[in-house]
Amino acid sequence: MTPSPDVDVLFLSVTLLLGSRLELHSSYQGSESTVCTQSHSNRRMEKVQALLTRPVRPSSRVRCAIHRHRGGHDDDGEGPAHVEMNFFQPESEEDLESGPTNDITSLVLHLPREQKKVVLYLSLTSLLIFTTAFLLGYVAFRGSCRYCGDFDGELMPIDDMAGAEQTPWGRVMHLGELREMLRKYLKEEKIESTVRRVSRTNHPPGSPEGNELASEILQNFRQLHMDHTWTDSHYATLQFPSRKQKNSLWIVDGQGEMVEDISPENPLDYCAYSGMGTATGSVVYVNYGRQEDFDLLVSWGVPLGGALAVARVGGGVSFAEKVWHAQQAGLGGVLIYPDPADIPQDPRRLGLFHNTSISEHVHLGSGDPFTPGFPSFNHTQFPPTQSSGLPLIPAQPISANTASKILSQVTGAECPRGWQGRLPYVRCALGLGFNAPSGRRLKMGVYNSMTPVLLNNIFASIEGKIEPDHYIIMGAQRDSWDPGAAKAGVGTALLLELARTFSSMVDNGFCPRRSLLFVSWDAGDFGNVGATEWLEGYLSMLHLKAVAYFSLDKALLGDDNLQAYTSPLLVDLIEGVIKQVEHPKHSGKSIYTHAEDQGSSWRSQIVKPLYLNSGAYSFTAFGGVPAMELRLTEDRRPYPFVNTQLDTMQRLQEMLQGRVGPLGRSVAELVGLMVLRLAHDHVLALDVTCYSGAVLHFSSQLKKFSNELQARGLSPQWVFSARGDYNRAAETLKDAILNSDVQDERLTRLYNTRIMRVEYYFLSQYVSAVETPFRHVLHGRGDHTVCALTEHLSLLHSNSSRFDEARFRRQLALLTWTLQGAANALSGDVWNIDNTF
Repeated sequence: MTPSPDVDVLFLSVTLLLGSRLELHSSYQGSESTVCTQSHSNRRMEKVQALLTRPVRPSSRVRCAIHRHRGGHDDDGEGPAHVEMNFFQPESEEDLESGPTNDITSLVLHLPREQKKVVLYLSLTSLLIFTTAFLLGYVAFRGSCRYCGDFDGELMPIDDMAGAEQTPWGRVMHLGELREMLRKYLKEEKIESTVRRVSRTNHPPGSPEGNELASEILQNFRQLHMDHTWTDSHYATLQFPSRKQKNSLWIVDGQGEMVEDISPENPLDYCAYSGMGTATGSVVYVNYGRQEDFDLLVSWGVPLGGALAVARVGGGVSFAEKVWHAQQAGLGGVLIYPDPADIPQDPRRLGLFHNTSISEHVHLGSGDPFTPGFPSFNHTQFPPTQSSGLPLIPAQPISANTASKILSQVTGAECPRGWQGRLPYVRCALGLGFNAPSGRRLKMGVYNSMTPVLLNNIFASIEGKIEPDHYIIMGAQRDSWDPGAAKAGVGTALLLELARTFSSMVDNGFCPRRSLLFVSWDAGDFGNVGATEWLEGYLSMLHLKAVAYFSLDKALLGDDNLQAYTSPLLVDLIEGVIKQVEHPKHSGKSIYTHAEDQGSSWRSQIVKPLYLNSGAYSFTAFGGVPAMELRLTEDRRPYPFVNTQLDTMQRLQEMLQGRVGPLGRSVAELVGLMVLRLAHDHVLALDVTCYSGAVLHFSSQLKKFSNELQARGLSPQWVFSARGDYNRAAETLKDAILNSDVQDERLTRLYNTRIMRVEYYFLSQYVSAVETPFRHVLHGRGDHTVCALTEHLSLLHSNSSRFDEARFRRQLALLTWTLQGAANALSGDVWNIDNTF
């Protein structure tokens, strides 16, 4: 009886698996019957090999043959058996009858029915055993694969999502998956507990409390099993209040004898890097101490030489800028107080502030001012030098009550509208002395001491899988000479939470293309000393390594408005994430939607220029690295206790209505999403065309003065040409990226290298990093900047006699060649430069 085709197929299928195993097993049996079986098998193999020499025709039936291949021999000299699929073309009807007797298929087709049942039973039994073993192995080992994409408790197979890439480390997860994973792992309760722990006491650099906190953070990083964890140490010279002599403030008579002692109530209130010594003089109220305030005083004919300035906190300028402006105007000293008009309208806070001073450093720069431009590494010897930004006149913070005692006795013309604060019992007067008796003056004494301190920056990193030498950096100030809940506690908490979150994501399948660096900076209260010293140490390489820097300092000062102090290169990046994150105060709306609902563009509300005391400023203006500092705040009542002894967790919670955790999580999510984008994309999401608009705006300013410039033989055409070259180079690079295959790793790396250097291109190569550290022509400080050139140019209309033609020629030349150099570098190789200059 001839078997049916369906039965033949079933028997053939199961026999392919069992046949080879049974025959291979028989070769290892030591009995006499085994030898006979092996001999029979060898003869059968000879027949099969003879059949294989026949030509293969298009229409054929499947025939299976067993071959023994040499190599990897067993004890009998025979190699392992293999099942091979061949095709047999019957040439005649006889072949259909006789052909199967010549190969292994005939062994199945010609078996008696009873033996077929046995073979079928054995086959099904083997299949059941194999399936059971596979399921047991899957259950036992499913958790051991780090890169299989285990998410939400379910194993994600490699081909689970279309478009996912395959790498030696596992499947590259989609950006959407990573966003959801980030949101899943961020924990707001950990943020709140860290802020509370960090701000339990003062912890200035070098103190036992500061060293204990540094060790705690280092241990925390190590527990996260980062790829690398290390400490970067520097010796820097910091200024602290003297232990031997308190800073003083007296009202004295005509002979210099003390009439009233109004010295600061708290000896910890001081301005780091103040000039030291005493100063005595009349009193002048200078509003916020901005440059325009001093210009107005000069225009009104108020003599400023040798007087002591009383300035109020705020006005968009730092303490260092207030003191610098006063020194340039010829004043002998500066007293800085918080005016009630600049404090949120809350009677409880106003009462606290009557006797509270705000402390801030007054070095017009960043880093160790006694090694400007150089890293303060141990055992490094430099000639005696100091930063030009160190003030020569003394400066001291005072409370509103102390300022009231001084200004209530000042004579002079009444202050103009807009200058009047809200000090109690004070008639705002510009002042040049006291009411009565005549001859009284103010005397101040500052006796701070310089101290060398060992600083420790704490680093941890997750190494990138494709571009490990490219870093995305997140950092926060750790130290504080007060409790520092908002100043240092929040930033440290966000840093640790982001480090924990990204580490958990890597454990669950995230493979970042680029490395992630998490840094806890020391001596931030003294002008970002720890961060700047690290920048100075690696200045020659960071523009090749650092993709971007995100500062987490002072991230929570309110709950209503988001502000991004940022390099323009990162503006498109922030636009993308604010559309994806819900507003922390207005549920149902994204941050982007809420900003647009306010009646003006989101850019005008959120995007702000980098400022001197920002934790991000040095990275861009000094290091040439795109940087950003995000902040939640509120225009009407921002958190007022930063840099005071009142900056505690309790007051921060009161100000934010107990929402430190949720608000901190919102900021961490914003930063995390931007970091994800930079770590995931093949081509870096940085806008290389962003500076074209800024240079175009400056060019339009030059056109307004074209007649005056031509009268002096000056032409702005070379600036216009350089701007055009840069714009063309940026657009060409952008178009090339859009039309390229981003899967080409060599090509994308070349593009990324050029993109990462854009910020660096705008650091002027024609000024000294020691004498002019902030060399960026758009964000820096100095005569080489666009801002300085524009101010000088404006003199042609306001006061042409002060216009210095030689100085302007130099300024214009430096700017032109910096811009042209940026255009040439952005073009790529020298043969790609279309230089029409």
